[in-house]
Amino acid sequence: MAASIVRRAVMYVPSSSKKMLSKALTLNVDTVAYDLEDSVSLAQKPTARQNLLSHLSTPSPSNIRETCIRINSIDTGLALTDLTTLLSNPSTAQNIDAIMVPKVQSAADMTFVTDVLRHLAPERHPTSPSPSNNTNQKPPIRLIALIESALAIQNLPTITSSTPYLSGLLFAAEDFALDLSLTRSPSLSEFLYARSAIVTAARAANLPSTIDLVCTSYSGATGLETLERECENGKGMGFNGKQVIHPSQIPVVQRAFSPGEKEVEWAVRVVVGNERAEERGRGAWTLDGKMIDAPVVGKCRRVLERAQVCGVDVEGVRERWAGQEPE
Repeated sequence: MAASIVRRAVMYVPSSSKKMLSKALTLNVDTVAYDLEDSVSLAQKPTARQNLLSHLSTPSPSNIRETCIRINSIDTGLALTDLTTLLSNPSTAQNIDAIMVPKVQSAADMTFVTDVLRHLAPERHPTSPSPSNNTNQKPPIRLIALIESALAIQNLPTITSSTPYLSGLLFAAEDFALDLSLTRSPSLSEFLYARSAIVTAARAANLPSTIDLVCTSYSGATGLETLERECENGKGMGFNGKQVIHPSQIPVVQRAFSPGEKEVEWAVRVVVGNERAEERGRGAWTLDGKMIDAPVVGKCRRVLERAQVCGVDVEGVRERWAGQEPE
């Protein structure tokens, strides 16, 4: 499952707006997260649910990789209504790829959603995530947990082991800052511990996605520079995607979290050179004056796996470097 899931950009769309729901279908984005939570007022929740029922009656176009629903948090008492409304309709349930659970505090929040999904849509959320022999059957509905509080950070080990359908963690910086009375700074240093804990927990649990905080700046050259800087910072910390709130952010984010041309070329050279080194019984070797050992090779293989999912012509690059020899 991990290899096929790429969430470089997760775009939030308020489900209370039919205009924005329609525009979302034109976006070239990895994940659209139709929102029933923060961007929808309490009075508009019923309308937003009905809008989604109509909107999801047909599958998303191919320019959207994943259709996700952000439900309301468990503690509001609204999550069950969200899930019941959307999943009790088989035609709608078939077109939902993932459910995002906000304000996850403990494993209990995730097990609650898992149990509800198994009850409402057993064909999409079986007791066991074992692959089916039926190639026409849609995969199980995946779960994504939003980490927004100090308690959630402390409970990460149990949250990540709470359900076999968990496929990603997202960091909600603004709510986390509220919980800890933090002031967000351009360096994001106040979030260092929390962000490191999230990417470490996700990797330990072999989750395919770790999605970084929203960049609230998106207007003009300054906003673009801030977004690019945050993407670089997040990728360097181990995140492989970012939440976005405006369509203009999508191409920047998806480019930043895709393996670049030079990165792919280096990875190919390392992998091809290592194949030659193994044929000759060599362990560590050098390339362009740099030592290459097992961890370096492993990282390069992951880069190429992700590059393929992102649509990069990895085989074409391999052909160009087919003669790479270890130094």
